[in-house]
Amino acid sequence: MKYDFDKVTDRTNTNSLKYDFAKERGKPDGVLPMWVADMDFPAPPPVLEDIKKAVAHGIFGYTEVKRDYYLAVSEWFRKWFDYDVSEEEIVKTPGIVFALAQMVRAYTNPGDSVMIQTPVYYPFYEIIRDNNRTIVKNPLVYKNGKYFMDFEDFERKAVQNNVKLFILCSPHNPVGRVWNKDELQAINEICERYGILIISDEIHCDFIYEGHPHTVFGHINENAIICTAPSKTFNLAGLQASNIFIKNAELRRKLAYEIQKSGYSQLNTLGLIACMSAYLNGGEWLSQLKEYLWGNISLVREFLTAQLPEIKLIEPEGTYLLWLNFSSLGLTQKELDNLITNKAKLWLSSGTAFGEEGNGFWRMNIACPRAILEDALLRLEGVLKHPIQCVHLPDTVVICPSSDIV
Repeated sequence: MKYDFDKVTDRTNTNSLKYDFAKERGKPDGVLPMWVADMDFPAPPPVLEDIKKAVAHGIFGYTEVKRDYYLAVSEWFRKWFDYDVSEEEIVKTPGIVFALAQMVRAYTNPGDSVMIQTPVYYPFYEIIRDNNRTIVKNPLVYKNGKYFMDFEDFERKAVQNNVKLFILCSPHNPVGRVWNKDELQAINEICERYGILIISDEIHCDFIYEGHPHTVFGHINENAIICTAPSKTFNLAGLQASNIFIKNAELRRKLAYEIQKSGYSQLNTLGLIACMSAYLNGGEWLSQLKEYLWGNISLVREFLTAQLPEIKLIEPEGTYLLWLNFSSLGLTQKELDNLITNKAKLWLSSGTAFGEEGNGFWRMNIACPRAILEDALLRLEGVLKHPIQCVHLPDTVVICPSSDIV
């Protein structure tokens, strides 16, 4: 490979949320962080060079972008997803979660119902609840190791709760589904039938694997709002830049007004530079990265099959976040937390952070050098190498004769 993804970069003492805040978040010393969704790879070299040029200039005044920025964004989506978006249809925001919160306020009223498909990215809950809207859950159906949408439940709850807004996660975080066209069309038909506005969070769209093409929801419904960002794709989350595609002028006006009320105007100067550079120059880097990530996924699959068959990998169709099923161990989520965090010294994301439907599951971020991933798998093997046979007694007393996990 032209790019060295095996190189381990020390991220400690950089104010990294992933690496430097274990103590503040109640994690033990020596824990290996594989939780929050950023990567352990430096951004593409051309992006770093453009950022260095801007830093060398030394002035960081108020910044806006010209037509070449919009052309870079639109050309990326035209090339990779056959999706056309014009300059006027792109709304820049400092992040998708920020944009989602503004859109909840712009397109609904206090008390209105907003639908989400659980288990799902936990900020979805926060931006609905914290803005005094009502969460309506349409749980995904887990069947034979794969997740599916429950269209009957969706329609029934949409009617019962007079749902006004649906936030779709596509590709889905954390279960790794890349929704196919038939699924998207089916959910769109229900939303159109009852006048439900669709917001599609497509931040992971660049991480899709063979046989699972991503469909921009705008191909299904031109009034849907499409949320994109270079942050996951090129590891630029801290630079805070995202691009929201809104073809409907009235919806665009409403969002612009809500953003104006928040007092936010120009974006981070370096974020704009990095976004444009990444979309212009990051294609080759991304292609090699995806090949490397697929190698990481294959490593996890093979290791679990051979050494830890009690842990089931939910085969990912997209994202670099693996959804692991620990339920066959027969442990509670608290017991699993103790096993994974305190014994194996791994910092993963508990499935219940994404909703009660995530009970028994944990999310692992595999966007890291292979040596780090191998370390993580060996840590798991170290605490699970003997069968765990737990006897659950009254009053939540648990006896594990072959383990000291509690």
